[in-house]
Formats: sequence, structure tokens, C-alpha cells
Amino acid sequence: MNPYRDLDQIAIDNFRKYLRIPTVHPNVNYDECVKFLQGLANDLQLDCQVITIVPKKPIVVMTWIGKNANIPTILLNSHMDVVPAFEENWVHKPFSADIDEEGNIHARGAQDVKSLGIQYLEAIRRLKRFGYQPRRTIHVSFVPDEELGGTDGMKVFVKSEAFEKLRVGFAMDEGIPDEHEFWVYYGEKVSRRLSIHCTGQGGHGGLLLSNTAGEKMTNILKYCYNLREAENLKVGQTGEADDVVSINLTMMGGGVQANVIPSEFVLTFDARVPPGRDLQQFENTVREWCKRSGGGVWVEDFPVDDHAPSTQLDDSNPFWVAFGNVTTNMGVTVRKKVLNASSDARYLRSAGVPTIGFCPHPRTPNRAHKDNEFMNVTALIDGIEVFQKILPAIADV
Repeated sequence: MNPYRDLDQIAIDNFRKYLRIPTVHPNVNYDECVKFLQGLANDLQLDCQVITIVPKKPIVVMTWIGKNANIPTILLNSHMDVVPAFEENWVHKPFSADIDEEGNIHARGAQDVKSLGIQYLEAIRRLKRFGYQPRRTIHVSFVPDEELGGTDGMKVFVKSEAFEKLRVGFAMDEGIPDEHEFWVYYGEKVSRRLSIHCTGQGGHGGLLLSNTAGEKMTNILKYCYNLREAENLKVGQTGEADDVVSINLTMMGGGVQANVIPSEFVLTFDARVPPGRDLQQFENTVREWCKRSGGGVWVEDFPVDDHAPSTQLDDSNPFWVAFGNVTTNMGVTVRKKVLNASSDARYLRSAGVPTIGFCPHPRTPNRAHKDNEFMNVTALIDGIEVFQKILPAIADV
């Protein structure tokens, strides 16, 4: 007899309820989500506080008091918000949390990242049922606006007195699942959003003018795609993308009508620079592109996004040792990786908290931010069981 059968159903039900709350951008209203999470905290007999640093951007923190209140605590973080979903492209409505015949629960946020928050809490439910109490206090945080860069969420939270009072010594946050292995993220690439202005002579669309914005734009694109080709060759040689620069054209602006040559185009690129690469050198390279592309080409000031230190995953990190002992006993292969995207983990690392990104979603093809996002029931429960082993290991360090 499965001693967890009733707990499995509770987890599935809570997951579906959470998914049906449309905390979707733009203009997220978090009120219903906060109420739901407060109900879960009450059900689990966890202390719960709602912290508001930025108006209408609540941060929910649940706390499981440990046996030793004088030592640094554990933080399990996830975010409440999700990216937009375009219903016409979905087989199931994106906020219905329908279950298909294969046990897949379809909803925006199923992978990114409402499953993770539920897995934390349902693992705690199981541990509490069987009488376990952690040595270290465990906090479970649900933050807003991660999908907008975390500016009004984790970024301000880690600088607050409320965060300082948590006394966090180790944290876990989201990662990207793999179908066959556990991927653990110890650092992130530095995000650089580049807005490059190409200005030149404007005029009638029937003329062959020189020194146009379009010609200069073409030069910038040539430099960008040459860099992409060179970085792709490195991936081809090693099979790894952790140590390469990614750059993608994401937006183009300019022009007033079809028969007018515009005097300016603006190109926006999303660039990600890995921890081992010289960030200043990359920025200088972009400025050199502008210089070589002709007069009147310039890049806006690079946004300030300090490079967070990576988390050491070796014997010097006792929490990592404890994590590794669990996965070794499970017979699971773990790969250490640098996250290509951005997560709230960077703010935690910048605040001096060793943090790993980890989503135990086995056999789950990555559909984060894509149409028809889903999480299989079995993968959800398997992930809860993984956390049921990991949480005592790291909390008892």
C-alpha cells in the first residue's frame, strides 16, 4: 500500500489550484495568489508573513522553525508570476490546469515555476507527517516579478531588513529540467541588453542615397552574426554552451512609411556573457562595432547589472556535499551548469548567499515560456520525493 497516496492527491490538487490563479504579466494582481499561499501555510502549520517593499508587489515567506534557532537558515525560493500565454496557440486553455489522458497538467507556469513552489511545500508536508523536524530553520519564499527581472521582487528583498532577519546561509532557486539528468546551476551569465542607434541621411525612397541608417544597420548585424558564428563553433567543438557568449537580435525600430528612407534605426540585442569571460572586453567590442559601422552609430549606456559571484560546488561547501550525498545514493547523474537565462538566484548570490538552481522534473521536455506548457503528474510527485530526501540533508548540516 502506498503510504503517500492521499498526499499525492493533495499535491496534485494544490498544484492545479495554484496554476488556475492567473498571475500573468502585464499588470499582475497578486492578491488571490497571496490568499492561496496563506491558506497553504495555515494548512501546513507554517508561520507566514507577507512583506511589501514595493506597493502591490507582495513577497510571501513561510517559515518552518528548526531545532537550532541560532544557526544560519535555509531558503527555498520560487516566483509567483508567469509570462503571457496566447490562448489561440494552446490545445488546452492556459489557466485551466486540464489533465490529459497521459497525466500531463497543462497550464502557463506548470514548469516555470509554480511546480517548484508546490514541490517545496508538499515535501515539507510529508516530512512533517512522519515526525521530522529540521535542525536549521527553513524559509520558503514566493516572490513577484521574476519574469520582469526581479527588480521589484528579489532585488529589493535581499537589501531589506526583513531579509536580513531571515539569516539565510544557503538557498535553492529555480533551474532548467533535463529529461535524463539532474542539472544544478551554480552561476549565471551576465545579461546585457544592447540598444544600438544607427543614424544617417534620410530622404525619398526612390533615391540611392549614401550614408544611410540602413547601411550602418547592416554593418552592425554583420558584426553580430559573425560573433554568433564564432561562438557556435566553440559549442560545436565542446558540446557545451556554458562558456560562450550568446547574442540575439530581439527588436528593430525605425521608419515612418514605405517610401521614406528613415534617418534612424534602433536595433535591440539580448546578449549573455558567461562568468569566465571579460565583461568589459565584450562591451568594448560592441563600441568598436559602432565605430567601424560609420559615423552616427552609438550604443546606449550599458545597464548596470553587477556580475554575481558563482556558488562553489566542492568540498568547501557543506550544503553541496550534503546535496551530492543524496543524489549519489539515488544513483542520479548531476551536471553542474551555468544558467543561460537569468533568475533571482543572482540577487541571492550578490547578497553573499550560496545558491543553487535546481528543478527535479525528470522526463520533462523543457516548455518554459512556450505554448502548451505542461507538467506530468508523475514528474511532479517524483520531484516532491526528491526534495523529501534533499531537504533533511541540507537542513541538518
